[in-house]
Amino acid sequence: MLLLFTFGVFINTQAQNKIVTGTVVDETGMPLPGASILVKGTKKGKTTDLDGKFSISVTNADVLVVTYVGYQKKEIPVKDKLSFNIRLEPDNNQLDEVVVVSYGSKKKKSIVSAVTTVKPADLKVSSSNLTTALAGRISGIIGYQRGGEPGNDDAQFFIRGVTTFGYGSNPLILIDGVELTVSDLRRLNPDDIQSFSIMKDASATALYGARGANGVIFVTTKSGYEGKLKVSARFETSLSKSTQDIELADPITYMKMGNEAVRTRDPLGLLPYTLKKIENTINGTNPILYPTTDWQKELFKDHTMNSRLNLNLKGGGKTALYFVSLSVNQDNGILKVPSVSNFNNNIDYKQFNLRSNIDLSLTKTSKLKLNFNFSFDDYNGPPQGGRTVYNMVMRSNPVYFRPFYEKDEEHQYTQHILFGNYGDGDYLNPYAEMVRGYKEGGSSKIIAQLEFDQKLDMITEGLHFKAIYNGTKESSYFVVRSYRPYYYTPFENSETGEVSLILLNEDQGTEYLSYGELPKNVITSHYLEARMDYTKEFNEDHRVTGLLVYTLNDRLYSNAGSLQKSLPYRNMGLAGRFNYAYKDRYFLEWNFGYNGSERFSKKERWGFFPSVALGWVVSDENFFKGINKQITFLKFRASYGLVGNDKIGSANDRFFYLSQVDMNSSQYRYTTGED
Repeated sequence: MLLLFTFGVFINTQAQNKIVTGTVVDETGMPLPGASILVKGTKKGKTTDLDGKFSISVTNADVLVVTYVGYQKKEIPVKDKLSFNIRLEPDNNQLDEVVVVSYGSKKKKSIVSAVTTVKPADLKVSSSNLTTALAGRISGIIGYQRGGEPGNDDAQFFIRGVTTFGYGSNPLILIDGVELTVSDLRRLNPDDIQSFSIMKDASATALYGARGANGVIFVTTKSGYEGKLKVSARFETSLSKSTQDIELADPITYMKMGNEAVRTRDPLGLLPYTLKKIENTINGTNPILYPTTDWQKELFKDHTMNSRLNLNLKGGGKTALYFVSLSVNQDNGILKVPSVSNFNNNIDYKQFNLRSNIDLSLTKTSKLKLNFNFSFDDYNGPPQGGRTVYNMVMRSNPVYFRPFYEKDEEHQYTQHILFGNYGDGDYLNPYAEMVRGYKEGGSSKIIAQLEFDQKLDMITEGLHFKAIYNGTKESSYFVVRSYRPYYYTPFENSETGEVSLILLNEDQGTEYLSYGELPKNVITSHYLEARMDYTKEFNEDHRVTGLLVYTLNDRLYSNAGSLQKSLPYRNMGLAGRFNYAYKDRYFLEWNFGYNGSERFSKKERWGFFPSVALGWVVSDENFFKGINKQITFLKFRASYGLVGNDKIGSANDRFFYLSQVDMNSSQYRYTTGED
């Protein structure tokens, strides 16, 4: 059993640090710039400069791990040494590495399209959201997040930029060969990943036709192995905080700039802030009448703690292999929980994920695979979500009122909170928005996948058949319970100087919680795939492979709410691939995708998307042997292809090719469809 516990704080008072230097060179003695130097078991690391040199702080007990693309990894104990001359040897085995590609796998050396592989270990980050690990770690991917609220922090990313129009700008995401969503990728546990490939150019994505315009991310999950039960567990706790706190103008500057803005627009206009208010605010006179509210400090904590537990089991025998994993994530927001509130308004987001992959050997030539995945998300937070609260904080006035007022003698028996406001009570009070209720709910998703694999050598050697059926059921619900706040403003008696609180919205506020349900979503999806592939070698120099695939996607909303949405969403396709290799040195690949989508008219419903690619391993030529020590591997490749996109318009609007005429209105309307 392997147990690994990771915590956010490490304390070491015994080991004494020292600075060591070194140079990393290749087998010929040439320096390797950009080589990675990592202290084993930590995240402390450096990279070599243009001369292959580095310096790093270590202890005598540390071990340096040196890596460079295309070279074998080397581990060096520090001990008493102060300098190192590290020589790396080429890793020729990397060329024989098998890479998962569209509908199959290939040796890395024989790939002629733009495919990038990512090691699952590189995807293990402190966040429970896998999509945040892609940006900045993989060449060719541009990623960004619109927010950091747990449960709503999915990253959007583009492969080689935005290459098409429409609402579908994210790449096609395939997990175990089936199209899923960014949310499914977010939930995926890095410990469950066997391989992670990114297909970038038309040659790699043409097989997916109308779905491949934005690139393809292909993920396969782990399977069992033949051997005794192995159990692996990993627990992490991490600290998270805002990447950047927005620096806003202080209250005095805010008022002066507000007055200046009015003067610029209308020199004779009424200024919003009097000289008396500005001077009293500067002097700190009566903070109830002259408040200086730091809304960020009032609502947000400096940091929060999150935790994750991952557990997996694997093993099997000659007839059955199994892999089972369980992951539990607890992510918290950074909203403060006020003592005056009856609810815990901070964001509490939990994720539970259970995966089971079972491989059965039915006969020597027949295999059956059963994949099952269940995920459940549970959310609790402010009525309008954390993003709304944050937006209000950025726009709220810091000098008009306080978040809330303490109860005075006149209001000592008042049951509700005395929230601050100004004028008619229609100013933004983010504090009131945060504590006036809560939203709770969740989503669940069940995925069952059946794969049948049959060798057909009895017909002809190298012929193979595979069929996949995937059924998905997902649902979500959210309930909002909230009250309408009572707003107060302070009033000073000019004769006595006493300050009292005046209720601004007596008829609008409520002391009870309302009940509201957001629209429920229940979606059923089916995916069917049948494919034949063929591989044959002739005289050891020639290798030919062929592939033919039929696919059908079907998605149905059970509670659509409209006629258009109630109709099934369907995509059907036929795809094929032909490969020829000569001496594992010259490569030719031809792909095609023939897709039909219900989003287009009958005349334009089907599209043909071909591609062709050529490859030449120059380093295997006889004339190259003189310099193969300096350049161990060199390959030229070129590709050209056509891909498409059926995600035009928006996700909910369909059938843009239909003209619509409304004759029931006094104002006649005619639309011809939209882009």
